[in-house]
Amino acid sequence: MNILSVENLSKTYGEKNLLTHVSFGIDDGDRIGLIGVNGAGKSTLMKMIAGLEWPDAGNITLNGGTTVHYLPQEPVFQPGATVLSQIFYGDTPVMKALRAYEAILNRLAQQPDSGALQAELLRLQAQLEALDAWQLEHEAKGILTRLGITDFNAVADTLSGGQRKRIALARALIQLADLLILDEPTNHIDDESALWLETYLQKRKGALFMVTHDRYFLERVVNRIFELDHGRLYSYPGNYQAFLEGKLAREDAERASENKRQNFLRNELEWIQKGPRARGTKQKARTERYYDILEQGPTGGGAQLELSSVKSRLGNQIIELENVSKAYGERTVIRDFSYIVLRADRIGIVGPNGMGKSTLLKLMAGRLQPDSGAVTIGSTVKIGYFSQEHEALDPDKRVIDYIRDEAAYVETADGEMITAAQMLERFLFPGSLQWTPIGKLSGGEKRRLALLHTLMTAPNVLLLDEPTNDLDIPTLSVLESYLDSFPGVVIAVSHDRYFLDRVADKLFVFTAGEIEEKSGSFSDYLKARAAIDDKARSDEEAPDKRTTHTHKREVLKFTYKEQKEYETIDDKIAEAEQALAEVNRQMENAADDYGKLQDLYAEQQALETKLEALMERWTYLNERAEEIERSRQS
Repeated sequence: MNILSVENLSKTYGEKNLLTHVSFGIDDGDRIGLIGVNGAGKSTLMKMIAGLEWPDAGNITLNGGTTVHYLPQEPVFQPGATVLSQIFYGDTPVMKALRAYEAILNRLAQQPDSGALQAELLRLQAQLEALDAWQLEHEAKGILTRLGITDFNAVADTLSGGQRKRIALARALIQLADLLILDEPTNHIDDESALWLETYLQKRKGALFMVTHDRYFLERVVNRIFELDHGRLYSYPGNYQAFLEGKLAREDAERASENKRQNFLRNELEWIQKGPRARGTKQKARTERYYDILEQGPTGGGAQLELSSVKSRLGNQIIELENVSKAYGERTVIRDFSYIVLRADRIGIVGPNGMGKSTLLKLMAGRLQPDSGAVTIGSTVKIGYFSQEHEALDPDKRVIDYIRDEAAYVETADGEMITAAQMLERFLFPGSLQWTPIGKLSGGEKRRLALLHTLMTAPNVLLLDEPTNDLDIPTLSVLESYLDSFPGVVIAVSHDRYFLDRVADKLFVFTAGEIEEKSGSFSDYLKARAAIDDKARSDEEAPDKRTTHTHKREVLKFTYKEQKEYETIDDKIAEAEQALAEVNRQMENAADDYGKLQDLYAEQQALETKLEALMERWTYLNERAEEIERSRQS
C-alpha cells in the first residue's frame, strides 16, 4: 500500500539545483536507501519529507494518516532532560505517560518520603498497565544498552556527540511510525552495534527511508535504492549489488545515447554549414532541431572520480612501538603494546567506542606521547594524518586556495604532474565550485576537501581515523581504489565493515586495554568470533556429562498461562478471521462512501495485525507442544 507520494519536487539553493522535478512513491513494505555525492541534496530531501523544509515546487502527500519519524544527523535535546525522558518522545498517550513516570521516579529519588509523589507513582503505574506500556519501556532500555548507553538518568545534552546520536537512534527505533527516516544511522556506532541494527531493521515493520554510506547495510537491509544525481532521482529495485548492476546498465545506455547524439550533431553541423540551402520551413525546423539537441547535452551522471597515488620514498625504518602504555586517569587504554610497522602493512584498528583506538593512532603519528615505552618514527616517513574531528577550516578561504596552500601540484607514482585544480576536479570539485568560499560547502564536502588536503601532502604513511564518516559512496570508492595502489603504509580506525574488508588484511583488535593482532579480513574476524561465541553458548547449554547420572531428567511442560493460551488460541484465530471477513464484506459495500471506507480500512489493518500476531503465537505454542511430547516419550 502506498503511504507517501512525491510529485515534481524541485529545490534550489542559490545557483545550485538540488532537486529537479523529482517524483516517487513509498509503499508500506519499502526499505529504501538514498545515496549520492555529498551536497547532492539527500538530507534536504529527507527534511522535506519530514516536514522540516519546504520545496520550491511540487507536492508531498502522506496517505491515510501516515505517521513519520525523522532521525537527523545532529539531534537536539531539551536542556537538562535525562536520557529516558528524551527517549519517550512524542504526544501519544503512551509516550506522555512514560515521560511522566520517569519524571516521578527522579523526583521520588530526591523526596522518598513524599506521600503525594508515591500516590502519583501508583496512579501512573496503573495508567501504564492499562496502556500496556511496560514492554515499550523494557524495549527502550534494551536498545539503549545495545547501543552502549547504560546511564539512563544522565543529562542527554551534556553527553558527547556520538552518545547523543545513539540516544536519538534509540528514540527513533521505538517510535510507532509508519515511515522511519534515518540520516546516517550507522555513524558513531561500533561494528557490533551495526550488526545488531541490521538485524533489528530487517525485522521492523513499516517503511524505512535512510541515507547511509555503509554498503553492507545497503546490501543486507534495503530492497530499493534511490540515487540522487545532478538533481535527478533514479530508482533501482533490490540491494546494493543490484544497484551497481542497474547503474552500470543505465550509464551504458546513456553513453550509447550520447554517442548517437554526437553523431547526429556532426551530420547536422555538416548540413547546416552549407548555409544558403538552410532556408524554407523544413530547413528551419531542421535547424531548430539541431539547436534543441545541442542544448540537451550529457546528463553528467557518468563522471568517474579517479585519483593516482602520489610519489614519496619510504625507507626501511617506518614506525616502531616498544612496550607502549597510555592511561587517562585510572583507566588504561593501551597496556605494554609493541609492534614494528612494515612497508606492506594494511592495518584496520577495531573495537568498541572509547577503547583507545584513536589514541593509538595519535601515538603513531607523534601527536601524543606514551606514559611509558617508546615510539620511534623513521627519518623518511611522511605521515598523512586524517582526523575524525573536523578541521577548523577558514570559512572565507576559497576551496582552491586551501589546497594550493599545501601544494600547487603533486607528482603521481607514474611520474605525472597534477595541479591543485586538476586534483580538485578529480575529487568532484568542478571549476565553479573551486572558487567558492569553504563556508558555503556542505559538511560532507568539507570532509572530502580535508581528505584531499591530506593526500596533497604526498604522504608515504597514511593514518586514517574514521575516514568513512560523512564521506559519500563515490568518494569512498575512489579512496579505496587510491589505497589499492598506494605504495606506502595504511593504518585505519574504522567501523565501516565494507571499507575494512577492501583496505585491511590485518587487524588490531582492542579489548579492555589489550590489543590483539589478527591476520585476515574483518569479515574473517567476525566469522571466527561468531564461531567462538556459538561454541561458548553450546558449552553453557550442554549438560555436564560427569553429573548427568545423578540428576533426574527434566520433563518439559507448559506454564499455566501457556496451557490456557494453547487451549483457546484456535478459537481466537477463528474469531479474528471471522471479524476480518465481515470487515472485508463491509468494505465492498461501502466502495462509494470514502469516510466509512477509511474507518473500515483502519479496522481491517488492526485485525490483520492481530491475526498475524495470533498466528505467530499459534506456531510457537504448537512447536512447544511437540517438544513437550517428544520429551515425554524419550
